[in-house]
Amino acid sequence: MKALVPTLLFLLTAANEAKLFSRCDLASHLKQSGLDGYKKTSLEDWVCMAYHESKYNSQVVGPPNTDGSRGYGIFQINSGYWCNNNQGPTANKCNKLCSDFTNDDITDDIACAKRIVRDHKGMNAWSSNAGYYIPF
Repeated sequence: MKALVPTLLFLLTAANEAKLFSRCDLASHLKQSGLDGYKKTSLEDWVCMAYHESKYNSQVVGPPNTDGSRGYGIFQINSGYWCNNNQGPTANKCNKLCSDFTNDDITDDIACAKRIVRDHKGMNAWSSNAGYYIPF
């Protein structure tokens, strides 16, 4: 019984740390967070981007990019410019640890994504390569 308790605690903790969203659940959450029409970006574009970047999985950490940076979370927010993963140089424009983007609470992911869209004047920071940052 003693060995079972830590295993159960681990499974419950892991289940609470990340979330695989359904398309409708994510769309509802993004809409409630003010992303529908934010900086002329449709809800459909946000949902499509999240699918292509992470398959709606808040836990995803992308593989290293050519510059060594990685993408984190549902939007694959890049460590080279937007968050700090303590593994290389970063501008950390969203003033967050990259690990903050890999849990089930995507509130901070949304705030950072808004900053990215605002700074880039649109969605051009994301490409088909998950987490890849396109410089200004």
